[in-house]
Amino acid sequence: MGSVTYSYKMFRCFNRKFAVSEQAPPPDVREAFSLFADGAPSMSADQLLRFLHDHQRELGCTAQDSSRIVDSVLQSRKQNDSAKCDPDGPHLGLTLDEFFRFLFIVDFNAPLKSQVHHDMNAPLSHYFIYTGHNSYLTGNQLSSDCSDVPIIKALQRGVRVIELDLWPNSTKDDIDVVHGRTLTTPVSLIQCLKSIKEYAFVKSEYPVIITLEDHLPPYLQAKVAEMTTQIFGDMLYFPLTDPLTEFPTPESLKGRILISTKPPKEYLESKQFKDSDSERESTEEGSPSPCLFTEVEVVDEKFDGNDPDEEGLDARDKKSDQQSAPEYKRLITIHAGKPKGHVKDHLNIVGGVKRLSLSEQELAKASASYGSDIVRFTQKNIIRVYPKGTRVTSSNYRPHIGWMYGAQMVAFNMQGHGKSLWYMQGMFRANGGCGYVKKPAFLIENGPHNEVFDPKRTIPVKKTLKVKVYMGNGWSSDFSKTHFDTFSPPDFYTKVCIVGVPADKANKKTKVIQDNWFPVWDEEFEFPLTVPELALLQIEVREYDKHEKDDFGGQTCLPVSELRSGFRAVPLYDQKGEKLKSVKLLMRFQFK
Repeated sequence: MGSVTYSYKMFRCFNRKFAVSEQAPPPDVREAFSLFADGAPSMSADQLLRFLHDHQRELGCTAQDSSRIVDSVLQSRKQNDSAKCDPDGPHLGLTLDEFFRFLFIVDFNAPLKSQVHHDMNAPLSHYFIYTGHNSYLTGNQLSSDCSDVPIIKALQRGVRVIELDLWPNSTKDDIDVVHGRTLTTPVSLIQCLKSIKEYAFVKSEYPVIITLEDHLPPYLQAKVAEMTTQIFGDMLYFPLTDPLTEFPTPESLKGRILISTKPPKEYLESKQFKDSDSERESTEEGSPSPCLFTEVEVVDEKFDGNDPDEEGLDARDKKSDQQSAPEYKRLITIHAGKPKGHVKDHLNIVGGVKRLSLSEQELAKASASYGSDIVRFTQKNIIRVYPKGTRVTSSNYRPHIGWMYGAQMVAFNMQGHGKSLWYMQGMFRANGGCGYVKKPAFLIENGPHNEVFDPKRTIPVKKTLKVKVYMGNGWSSDFSKTHFDTFSPPDFYTKVCIVGVPADKANKKTKVIQDNWFPVWDEEFEFPLTVPELALLQIEVREYDKHEKDDFGGQTCLPVSELRSGFRAVPLYDQKGEKLKSVKLLMRFQFK
């Protein structure tokens, strides 16, 4: 086994040298190799297939797949080691070292499936949907620029719900997308719509949902209808029946774009209720998030109902507001309502399907008093949760406060930062990253006694997840020699946590490996889980620092229900969620 020497200069005159040994296969890998190779020095294609089936639980792998892997390794060996002579003679299969390197290849041993594998033929209310909030903002909620760039980035990551806030431009003859009553600079609606059309399905073929929170008079609503129809053409979906009694399915809506907003005939009436609620959202959290269905906004009882926008309407506008824009109304998949009062009053499940929007604070308060009503409501209808108004820096909240109660649209500031966004990104790595994740059956169906899921109730452990962290590498390729420590190699450790229902939360960490770019931990942790369907495995590597805050070395978040058993190469991401080029961990996942 070779080694690599790293030199660090101290005080411009002293050199410190650190010899770092190359990583060798850990004992578990050696044992697995010996077992499946039947004690031989190499593993044949048939033996590799048995390993993939029995150890990795890759039951879909075929003899052709394993032969292709072995042939690829043999071809690489010929190219790289043609000058070397093996004292044991040529091997017709994988050697131990080649098998070890194979396990580190993400393309073969990723922790999650890369294909869509959930049932996509259920109503949209049966899915968690990757939802953005104020999708057009480049930064904070008060003074950043509005642009189509964050919309494009969100779509490229698989976000399926895009929010646009519509206001008349300065000359009242066109439409701006802007965060109203703030210092944000506008972007034109037509630019946003063209970008949505171009990038809507680059990551996922499943439907994109646009919610138009409009503050427009009918003549501009008609212009929106014309613009939307011309740009999207046949991509635009709208229902032939009104109202809908059940949402359509993601499968039936592949390649389609849907619109939701309040019906134009209610424009003037809604000034006191809907728009005042929009102002509440604008000042309290931002603006509402996109959705393709009827949006029922709960009005703050303490709000006085005054809307500055109402005062700005001249007599001509007020008269025309009483006339509906039929072209615009026709494009709305589900019409928005305008109720006020207690949340509980709007959790009825009678009539057409609808959507209810709640702030994170409103949801927390409502779930504490009548959580079962919320779960029942989300079996057929949709709830959207949005950030509270004090999150002016575009931070986010813990998404499980919505998911635990079946809320489909947990709206996030995708331009934001922090661990909550990591959790959101982790959840939607499920199901091939298509942006739609089927909700667990207990959030869709009632129990045998007509009861619904209660995340606060103590229930028995359903399964235990065993996580083993073997080693990591790639930091020396992706970071400069002095990025973590000026005078020595980094001191890495790994944090392994469970995020989910309160009973399942847990935090573990490995020991610190000092002065090593290629740390080997070889530590195992067990996590008993009562609701594994909602659990996320958060993994974060940090570099220990005695005197300052520990440095960040990479992170990922993985849905427990989707983890593939066996040895897995786990790629890590930076703090914004972008995949690091080389950094990955070798881990093992087992369930019992």
